[in-house]
Amino acid sequence: MNKLSERCAKYRLPQIGMARGLYPYHKCISSKQDTEVIMEGRKVLMFGSNSYMGLTNHPKVIEAAIDAVNKYGTGCAGSRYLNGTLDIHKEFEAELAEFVGKDDAIIFSTGFQTNLGTISCLMGREDYVICDELDHASIVDGRRLSFAKPLKYKHNDIASLERTLQRCEPESLKLIVVDGVFSMEGDLADLPGIVALKDKYNCSIMVDEAHGLGVMGDHGRGVCNHFGLTDQVDIIMGTFSKSLAAIGGFIAADKDIINWVRHHSRSYIFSASNTPAATAAARAALQIIKDEPERLERLWDLTNYALDSFRQLGFEIGKTSTPIIPLYIRDIQKTFAVTQQLFKEGVFVNPVIPPACSPDDTLIRFSLMATHTKEQIDIATEKLVKCFKELGILK
Repeated sequence: MNKLSERCAKYRLPQIGMARGLYPYHKCISSKQDTEVIMEGRKVLMFGSNSYMGLTNHPKVIEAAIDAVNKYGTGCAGSRYLNGTLDIHKEFEAELAEFVGKDDAIIFSTGFQTNLGTISCLMGREDYVICDELDHASIVDGRRLSFAKPLKYKHNDIASLERTLQRCEPESLKLIVVDGVFSMEGDLADLPGIVALKDKYNCSIMVDEAHGLGVMGDHGRGVCNHFGLTDQVDIIMGTFSKSLAAIGGFIAADKDIINWVRHHSRSYIFSASNTPAATAAARAALQIIKDEPERLERLWDLTNYALDSFRQLGFEIGKTSTPIIPLYIRDIQKTFAVTQQLFKEGVFVNPVIPPACSPDDTLIRFSLMATHTKEQIDIATEKLVKCFKELGILK
């Protein structure tokens, strides 16, 4: 056995979890992503999906993907930079820019690549990238690749952010990057507080709308729109893998920023372009979101219903105000135990443990789709109460 294999062979945590019956990952789904899915041969309620609008199995989205494959084939066989730009890529970029209120947009093949490629190409060695301590891993990795000076501030703490900005060289280029909706905790960034510091410290702002697009603001235009601060935010990032029912991502900004990213981002230049099917599916999903505002109304009706239920039942849910509802457990082993017990009861949720959170903040992530029913929420809530009480988490 070589040294690399020896090192990897020492990593046995997954096997230990499997032996104890607590390993919750890589469960196979053999049906469409919906409020109910088939896992391990049986139906379970899905409360672990990011498909907030419930569009992954919408007939118009599926039809758009099929039509795109029939017209363009299954892939582009190259990067956008060379032979991989389709007319639908350019058309969708224009639609995305208009939707989020910016001059131009650029599509990447995944949301992770979007943050990675944008932050790393915009910021250099003499610059600063400043992040909330709970920002998504793709933002963290983009900051690492940029060679910029990395700084972070306490979660949603504007006083901490200001102290961090005061450590920067006054004339330096400073980019504050923040999740609009935090993906595990479900709370909103204090965007008004961040914007209030923008001119004072001469910095730029980038907002990751991965979990805000389709959910927050007018017709789901995102957190920037929700706060009425689109014009104060320099760069808006979004992904197709949540509300837009596909895979891919985009950056929207002024034409000069997009021009720079288009010609410098390594994850854009050196990756195959987004597939015809994914692009067409996301485009169809965006059109449905614009045409059917009742979907967003339905999602918020369900969200408020679930939030009220969890609070009344005594669950600790933190400061969430979105369809992402964290149910705090604060114990890694109990988090795994609850997840597996719920699965046996027919409810799928996601466990959140380090490095996605601190060891003292472990939780299960209960997320809603516009296509859920209140009856499904009630069933899941009943099972959650049972499991939490059996493990001594809920009194």
